[in-house]
Amino acid sequence: MDETWQEQWGRPEHALARAVEVLRAPRPELLQRIGEVIATLVPFEVIAQLNGICTFCPTHAHGRPELAERITGLDLSRLAERTAGASATGRPWQGEAELAGATRPVAVVTAANAPGSDSAVLVLVRTHSDPVPEPALAVLQQFWELAVAHSDHRATDAAPTHAAVSRAAANTRARTIAEFTGTHGAALSAVLAPLRSTDLDDAAARRAATELAVTALLDLRRAADLDRALSEEPADAAFARLGRELRPLLRHTRVRLDLAPPADAARSVPADTAHTARDALRVAVMLMLEQENPTRLHVSWQFTADCRLRAVVRDDGLGLLAADALTVHRTAERIAALGGRYDVESVPGWGTTVTVELPLGLRSPADATDPLDGLQPRELEVLDQLAQGRRNRDIAAALHISESTVKFHVANILAKLGVSSRGEAAALAHRAGMPGPARLHVAS
Repeated sequence: MDETWQEQWGRPEHALARAVEVLRAPRPELLQRIGEVIATLVPFEVIAQLNGICTFCPTHAHGRPELAERITGLDLSRLAERTAGASATGRPWQGEAELAGATRPVAVVTAANAPGSDSAVLVLVRTHSDPVPEPALAVLQQFWELAVAHSDHRATDAAPTHAAVSRAAANTRARTIAEFTGTHGAALSAVLAPLRSTDLDDAAARRAATELAVTALLDLRRAADLDRALSEEPADAAFARLGRELRPLLRHTRVRLDLAPPADAARSVPADTAHTARDALRVAVMLMLEQENPTRLHVSWQFTADCRLRAVVRDDGLGLLAADALTVHRTAERIAALGGRYDVESVPGWGTTVTVELPLGLRSPADATDPLDGLQPRELEVLDQLAQGRRNRDIAAALHISESTVKFHVANILAKLGVSSRGEAAALAHRAGMPGPARLHVAS
């Protein structure tokens, strides 16, 4: 085997060519492509992954069908826990482990250095138990690190439509599993009732059947807990990860970072909500460092009474950040895709506050009755002015903002309301009771 893997991987250009081949693969085919590439490095029967980045399908397996189909997320989770100590060294673990109902030779690789990689585990069910050479294991480790980092960036920088689909899929799966658990729990409970009855004979059979039923119930509950753990993040861990991502940005500055974690640390946050909140605040901090010249940043998360995550970053800089600042890197679109909103409040000479609010669950179609619900407060103010027939220049003067900012808000309003003209937007506003009474506008 030494000669085979060295012939295929011994030259840098060969290894880089294989890396490019994997990075070009569509995301649904990524694991299969990785398997095809590393087959000459570590021969295997089945390749499987446990990956918390994807809320739609955190476990995948490819290879010999009769074996791949029997590998479950619970199997991979237990194997990951067993090898966690060895994986912490940054080297793959190899040995024998229980998998799919039998003891099998496996190699387990954890991407220890990638963001969120504590759940990014690659498992190779090997064709034999001969030890893999250490140089080959080192190459395998780095190759998996690269694949996971690439997958993580695809998740955090995904197009808004992908984020929305992922969120809908995750919620649908959670609801289906909850129904599945309830149905089977009720069925097993119904089985337990007659088995426990003293009117039946064969007490030993009743006891054995009762133990089996209770075990099945516990397995169902563990499966539900595992799914929740893979599709959600504990609030304290999600916020701590944000702190780790922000500190490198401030490493060579004199800016002080104050972190205020959510009070309800034990609460869970949907993985895509946590990703989007971290991404939005990270972008806001980078913009503040470039334009605001701050000496202090205050970052906080809190849960609101209407079941939303409110993420805030405030600086003491120049107060010049534009209202449309988060349109860079499509951040605003990703926030909107999850049904969220954001606000940039800048006061010249006093600093800027960026607030991002994201729902912790999807609204049902019945709840989405008002077409204006998705508009941010500033957009509602612009729409109010637009409904009065005012031009962009007049709206800018009334709200104390620039004309380009008005154009940005008008474009967002048309997109969110699903209309193609200012007249259609004004008609919707009139049906909703606009324009409203005169109000005092605060400079942004």
